[in-house]
Amino acid sequence: MNATDWLGFIGVALILLAYFLNETGKISNKNKSFILLNLIGSSLACLASVLINYVPFIILEAAWAVVSAVSLYKYYKPA
Repeated sequence: MNATDWLGFIGVALILLAYFLNETGKISNKNKSFILLNLIGSSLACLASVLINYVPFIILEAAWAVVSAVSLYKYYKPA
């Protein structure tokens, strides 16, 4: 496996870890760890998609990263 494969693999693994932890009740989807796992994972997967020039996944992962970034902003936004 090359560096691009590893970036994509780690990114997807982080997204799936967040999903698994949420589904098993270990963390909430409002938890900072859940948000960060999704943000970092989708960013890595997006970068890997850019490096292999695969536009459908660039769009998917970029959207996922933006949604996660907005969630992180809301998490830290004062009430």
